[in-house]
Amino acid sequence: MLEAIILSVLAASTPLLLAAAGELVAERSGVLNLGLEGMMIMGAACGFAGAYYTDYFTGSFTGSVVVGALCGIVAGVFMAAVFAALTLGLAVNQYAAGLALTIFGIGLSGLMGAGFVGERIETAPHLYIPLLTDIPLVGRILFGQDAFVYLSLALIVAVWWFLYRTRAGLILRACGDNHVSAHALGYPVLRIRMYAVMFGGACAGLAGAYLPLAYTPFFIPGMTAGRGWIALALTVFASWMPLRLVIGAYLFGAVSILQLHAQALGIGIPSQFMSALPYLATVVVLVLLSRTRTGGSTAPAALGTVFVPDR
Repeated sequence: MLEAIILSVLAASTPLLLAAAGELVAERSGVLNLGLEGMMIMGAACGFAGAYYTDYFTGSFTGSVVVGALCGIVAGVFMAAVFAALTLGLAVNQYAAGLALTIFGIGLSGLMGAGFVGERIETAPHLYIPLLTDIPLVGRILFGQDAFVYLSLALIVAVWWFLYRTRAGLILRACGDNHVSAHALGYPVLRIRMYAVMFGGACAGLAGAYLPLAYTPFFIPGMTAGRGWIALALTVFASWMPLRLVIGAYLFGAVSILQLHAQALGIGIPSQFMSALPYLATVVVLVLLSRTRTGGSTAPAALGTVFVPDR
């Protein structure tokens, strides 16, 4: 039972970790993209479609997972490009553009995925190393996951290294902290922010593609179920620090799995309350974090502001 719960938590936390990692980079550059939910659901629809057609025409199951993941990434990048064109190119308000992107993504994914409802694909294979995977309890947890789980952890390490150990990461953080000074030093603020937004879109699309490719073997409209909003909250919970995202993602993943096991055990709590528990936990954690934080906010100072360079 313990092993099953831990495996479930890892699976439920992976899309949160992938999406939050990309959003953290975007916010570090000074851009707040509230369209994360829309990018994720588009990644789920396109990822399922890519895997379904690849498996149908080629019969290559492993290839279909790779193609599906790439299709999800492309969908996320496309949605991020729309957001970047509006906010960075036309200086549209980032909050309004992000909310519009979410609504647009939910509607378009429902239209694109309508023909796939009821269809089924095989999920991504899990790693198996003889002897190591067979170790009781820790074997399957450490050496029996699918590639997305390991990729999410590697992505967090890569983001941390980029932000704090490279010159490019320092420049990106400078754009988020003070875009006027960064522009005065000759750095292309808008271009840097565009790259950060596109990276965030790619991560969100991959997170969405994970849902039909590894978490559940089918596609249904709205299957992200608010995970994009939780990923947004995770960046605040982590104080915009990459390594803290791991703790936050697994915490919220554990809350999500807890409500499922509580319902399975027949605990006398209304199912509606248990379903709302992950989002309630998100709000509680954010409130507690804001009340206990001392010494000022660690958020990028220019987060969410529109930057129009001098011509």
